[in-house]
Amino acid sequence: MRIVVQRVSSGAVKINDKTVGKIGNGLVILLGIKNEDTEADARFLAEKCVNLRIFTDENNKFNLSALDVGAELLVISQFTLYGDTRKGRRPSFIEAAPPEISQPLYEKFVYYCRQSGLEVATGEFGAMMLVEINNQGPVTLIVESKEY
Repeated sequence: MRIVVQRVSSGAVKINDKTVGKIGNGLVILLGIKNEDTEADARFLAEKCVNLRIFTDENNKFNLSALDVGAELLVISQFTLYGDTRKGRRPSFIEAAPPEISQPLYEKFVYYCRQSGLEVATGEFGAMMLVEINNQGPVTLIVESKEY
């Protein structure tokens, strides 16, 4: 499992001009799921996200987590995170898990994020979405559940 996590001042997701998820200060999490991923990967990454110390303290140091600051989370499924561009000009998505594997794991990831007590908004799995990200810092990290 692979995520791109961005610290944001706000974020939103729209489908057909209708806002389906919106957050203020917090994290936008783009989640990619690979064929071999399991519920343990979802749990690991959810715990990692809510505990990452990427919010600044009074000394402007990365010492606070999403839990510490009461951040909101916006979780978006993003199979293109497993796009392989090493050959040719068109990405290959062979490593990305099909919906029958990825959707339940996406839902588990969201469930584990919500278990933290933080407010969690989402997009719609498999939909064409317009994602608004107001990256703060900017702070952007790539986090994986396994070493590849």
